[in-house]
Amino acid sequence: MSRFVEGEDRRQPVLLPSCLDDYVSDENPARVIDVFVDELDLRGLGFEIVPAATGRPAYHPAMLLKLYIYGYLNRVQSSRRLEREAQRNVELMWLTGKLAPDHKTIANFRKDNGEAIHAACAHFIVLCREIGLFTQAVAAVDGSKFKAVNTRDKNFTPTKLKRRIEQVAEHIAGYLQELDTADRLEGEAVEARAVKLKDKIATLRAQMQALKAMEAQVEASPDGQISLTDPDARSMATSGRGSGIVGYNVQSVVDAEHHLIVAHDVITTGSDRQQLAEMSGKAKDAMGLERLEMLADRGYFSGEEILACEQIGVTPYVPKPLTSGAKADGRFGKQDFAYVPEEDAYRCPGGSLLKRRMTTVEKGLALHRYWDRASCQACALKPQCTPSVERRISRWEHEATIEALQRRMDLAPYAMRARRRIVEHPFGTIKAWMGHTHFLMKRLPNVKTEISLHVLAYNMKRVMQMLGTGPLMAAIRT
Repeated sequence: MSRFVEGEDRRQPVLLPSCLDDYVSDENPARVIDVFVDELDLRGLGFEIVPAATGRPAYHPAMLLKLYIYGYLNRVQSSRRLEREAQRNVELMWLTGKLAPDHKTIANFRKDNGEAIHAACAHFIVLCREIGLFTQAVAAVDGSKFKAVNTRDKNFTPTKLKRRIEQVAEHIAGYLQELDTADRLEGEAVEARAVKLKDKIATLRAQMQALKAMEAQVEASPDGQISLTDPDARSMATSGRGSGIVGYNVQSVVDAEHHLIVAHDVITTGSDRQQLAEMSGKAKDAMGLERLEMLADRGYFSGEEILACEQIGVTPYVPKPLTSGAKADGRFGKQDFAYVPEEDAYRCPGGSLLKRRMTTVEKGLALHRYWDRASCQACALKPQCTPSVERRISRWEHEATIEALQRRMDLAPYAMRARRRIVEHPFGTIKAWMGHTHFLMKRLPNVKTEISLHVLAYNMKRVMQMLGTGPLMAAIRT
């Protein structure tokens, strides 16, 4: 008697073949995808559901959307891999009705329905809101750099272009010198070497012409750089990666209770400084809240953005970066000067009052200037304060908003630790699903589509883990 479990004989005929539905359990995530897509108003979301009157019958967008959601849920994002999976994966056969579109059809669906796919991702957040998952009015925002389909060698800035032109010029000069040496010698090997050197020089001169022509394009670019493979990708500095990467800056807002990505966007600037108010507004609307507390790191600190958040009902928690050189040099910083509202003056560490003397406008901001030359000249602490004739303090007209923010930060010492715990894990998860590599598509609209599919898959998996597939399907149907 065999001590091993034996399977069925592959050649054994059966009278009644197994039903395909028997291979997909009631708790299978594929059933959640099926119910979710079937309940969507595809036409209202922007999917084209009226096929052309001529030609071969088209695939229904619901089937292709199910195919993509399943793929991103299972770390299969490539259209060619999805084509193969549709032919051999039993769950996908059940989900698509054994339809197996070619990779070009699959890729074109993702390329042509970017806005509709983004709307479907947003609809899942609406569903989570209706279920009642957003009971805490706290969220965190962060940005992360994702690689594009563009190497650093194919990205040019004025500095990189100048350095590259100098390198090519040095190589040409070196090859010309070797060619002069070869001309003074004789022999077949020398002649073959000379022919090879001439080919290299011709190639480098062609490169030099292309680089010279590229100088005008770099100068005409608004941000002073161009990318050859993906024109929308930009060089961005990153921590721990040397000179950075060429890619995109992905913004996401994650709720504090269930760590769902409630809002996201993709931008082509490496800085997060101008994103706080916009991302906070998107998250507040998506969660359906009147007030929202938003946690962000110091990269988002901007007086204008913080003021804009207050105006839309968002209370930000953002640490202020230390940009003054006074503290670094061992002198008193602005934080050592106390503002006295009743007098509209600053009290310095020496006890003197610095009155407002003038108001200037810099970069669109109204700044009040405070100083008192007589007090500074007689102050014993002046060497610890300023090397100038007097110490001057600048105050933004809305500085009270920044001071209120600082008081909130002082009363919430663990806010930034909570921010890291909330918002950084989803980025790590999505990058792991991508295989820690670059986007599959080029251009900003297509990259936004990719991120929307990743976010939809991430949120769907999170909710399935919290509620279970059965309750989630019941909630979708109702």
